[in-house]
Amino acid sequence: MNASIAREFAPSGVLRIGLNFGNPVVVQKDPSGGEPRGVGPDLGRELAKRLGLPVAYVAYETAAALAQAAKREEWDLAFLARDPERAGEIDFSAPYMLIEGTYMVAKDSDLRDVHDVDREGIRIAVGDKTAYDLWLTRNIRQATLVKAASSKAAIEQFREQKLEAVAGVRQPLASVARTDPAYRVMDGSFMAIGQASGIPKGRDAAYRYLHAFIEEAKAGGFVARALAASAQSATVAPAEDSPR
Repeated sequence: MNASIAREFAPSGVLRIGLNFGNPVVVQKDPSGGEPRGVGPDLGRELAKRLGLPVAYVAYETAAALAQAAKREEWDLAFLARDPERAGEIDFSAPYMLIEGTYMVAKDSDLRDVHDVDREGIRIAVGDKTAYDLWLTRNIRQATLVKAASSKAAIEQFREQKLEAVAGVRQPLASVARTDPAYRVMDGSFMAIGQASGIPKGRDAAYRYLHAFIEEAKAGGFVARALAASAQSATVAPAEDSPR
């Protein structure tokens, strides 16, 4: 059974794992040049081990680039946020962890609550086609989204253009605020970003196996241990029935 599943996951015989290095909660580069670290690579390697497959890593600097590469089948398994706009090309598992989408503002800003940000005259810097950009594009009604090429570029745009807020994942924003007292990260979040695994559409048996694997990894403590090993704070996602 696993042999046929393995062929469907990795037609080339090598499980190509797509990783977005722009999200440090999911993946981190090894300072010594070794294999990528983090909960995403750990899950990918564990899946490959169970299927008896060697692995290769396909690196991207943004979630948008990683998602778009699904059309070209550049990878066999990827770790990125589940979003309806991406589901046209990718079959997603349930999320394995939840991270917060929030805002960073100037320390003296009068914006105190995440719900205050969506109002006229407020400009929000955001990385184009990130999960939180896709969500904000669907939900922001009055504020203006100012798109940047990446999450890092959005932070620079926020600073240089003196925009009112920048949207992003809490951990990277907090890292900036810790080193620069001119900024603060808001309490609360505007969304919980469900980080999931995905495969290119059309690999139905592999999809069912992947979903079961992720549920087991959550329930059995694998995800929690991987997060702890990479010193990342995130919430293990709750159990979820098959999304289809």
